[in-house]
Amino acid sequence: MELKEFKSIFDLLKSFPDEQTCIEHLEAIRWNGIVISPFDSSSKVYKCAGNKYKCKNTGKYFNVRTGTIFDNTKIELQKWFMALYIFSSHKKGISSHQLAKDISITQKSAWFVLHRLRYAFDHPGFKKALGNITEIDESFIGGDEKNKHADKKTEGTQGRSTKTKKPVLGMLERGAHLIAKVVEDTKQETIEPIVMCYVSPMSNVMTDEWHGYKGLVKYYNHSTVNHSAKQYVNGLAHTNGIENFWSQMKRGIDGIYHSISFRHLQSYVDEFALRFNTRKNETSIRFDLILSNVTNRRLTYNALIKK
Repeated sequence: MELKEFKSIFDLLKSFPDEQTCIEHLEAIRWNGIVISPFDSSSKVYKCAGNKYKCKNTGKYFNVRTGTIFDNTKIELQKWFMALYIFSSHKKGISSHQLAKDISITQKSAWFVLHRLRYAFDHPGFKKALGNITEIDESFIGGDEKNKHADKKTEGTQGRSTKTKKPVLGMLERGAHLIAKVVEDTKQETIEPIVMCYVSPMSNVMTDEWHGYKGLVKYYNHSTVNHSAKQYVNGLAHTNGIENFWSQMKRGIDGIYHSISFRHLQSYVDEFALRFNTRKNETSIRFDLILSNVTNRRLTYNALIKK
C-alpha cells in the first residue's frame, strides 16, 4: 500500500486535490485493495458506479465512508482531511469557530466534526500495557475558584475536592506511550484497579507522595518523590514526564477551548494524549494513523448531545 507523504497544508492540497483522491486514499487505508462488506465480511462484493459497492449476501450498497466517522455526512472528504490535518497538527488543538472559518462550514458542523475526530483519537495502538519505568500522576481539570467572582464560588472546594473539578489519572512509560483516564476521585480504591489494568506487574512505578498510591508497593517496585517537601527527583524517581503532558493539555484547554464539559472530558483527554504519543512522528504518519482508526466509530449528533 503506497500512501502519500506530506509535511504542510500545501503538500496536503497537492496530495488530495479533489474528492476522488481522498476516497482512494481512505480505501487504501481501510481495505488495502480487498474490499470487505461492512454488513457481512464473508460476502462477495461487487464494484458499482460512483465509488459504491454492493454486498452480495445482504444486497446492501455501501462506500468507503459507511461505518466510519465520515458516515452519513454531506461534508466532502477533502474538508474532512483538511480538518484532520489542522486538528492533529496544532499542538494545542483548534476551536470550532476557527475550524469553521478555515474549511468554510458552520460552527455547529465544525463542533460536530471535531468531536467525531476525537472519537478516532482513542487509538487502540496506545492501549497496550505499560511497563519498564512508568510514571503515574493525577491532575484536576476545572476552573480555579480564586479566579471566580464571589457569587460564583463554591464552598468546600479546597484541596482535592471534586465539586467543581474532575480528576484525570495519567500513566506514562518512559520512552513509550501514555494512557490517561478520567476518574471520579483519587482514592486508593479508585486508582489502584486502573493502574493494575494498564501497568504490567512488577514494573518500576514512580509517583508522588499521595496516599492513594501507597498500596502499589504490593504489586510494583514503587518509588516516590515528596513534592510537598519540594523534592522533585529522587534517584530514578520523578514524575516530570507526565507533568509535561499535564502542562500541555492545560495550556490547550485554557488557551483554545477555555471551558469544556465534563461529559466530553475523556474525548478531550484522548485528543491531547494522541498528540503527545505521536509527537515524534511525521505529520503524514500521524494523519494515516488516525485514519486507520475511523472504522466502526460512527458517532451521531443526537448521541453526542444526549444527556
